[in-house]
Amino acid sequence: MDLERAKEILQSPQKITVNYRGEPVWIEMVDETAEKVRVHAETNPDEIKIVPVYDLEEQQLH
Repeated sequence: MDLERAKEILQSPQKITVNYRGEPVWIEMVDETAEKVRVHAETNPDEIKIVPVYDLEEQQLH
């Protein structure tokens, strides 16, 4: 995923499924300078990670 799309998803009122290494996550913050995002697992909001934005994948609707 690129930075612009991550920012769009963060600001979207709709739920857009994003995966990090196959696990659904919520984007909490986008750090444009470091090109990283802070995410938490959908199933465990206390599990916060800072990961490269390019490692995120948007789940496509079929």
